[in-house]
Amino acid sequence: MFSHLLFGSPFVLTEGLYTGNLLFTAFCFIILMGLIKHFAWGPLSEMMDKRANKIANDINSAEKSRQEAEKLAAQREEALSKSQDDASAIVNRAKDTAKQQGEQIVNSARTDAQSIKNSAQKEIEQERKDALANTKDDVANLSIEIASKIIQKELKADDQKALIDSYIEGLGKQNAR
Repeated sequence: MFSHLLFGSPFVLTEGLYTGNLLFTAFCFIILMGLIKHFAWGPLSEMMDKRANKIANDINSAEKSRQEAEKLAAQREEALSKSQDDASAIVNRAKDTAKQQGEQIVNSARTDAQSIKNSAQKEIEQERKDALANTKDDVANLSIEIASKIIQKELKADDQKALIDSYIEGLGKQNAR
């Protein structure tokens, strides 16, 4: 009797297939599916969800890292451009400063040259004045000598002129030395 329950009823649906076996197999299949769902499917689904979340987080993290890398690259590019602009500005300032210093040096040299020229002209003028003063002294001495010779000897106008010319020639020769 029990064997009929376990292995099905004496009713045969088809030839060789018993209804009891079919029900027992279906019952075991349903219990097995419940056990699989409870012990295997739940943890497996949870593990797959965690893995899916981890992959999504990794993708988001990679995207954020890529965006940060692009941002850093843009900042570096901007800093490089700024440093190039700064370097260009420094070079331009250095050129301007060098140009100004060159102009100052040239102006200073011109001023010094003009000062030296003025000083030389003053010295020349002073030497000319000294030479004229010496000449005046020489002329005065000559005049005294001439006067003393005239006093010693009375001269005619032609003689006086010849005497003066000879003294002037003598004075020219003394100055030439």
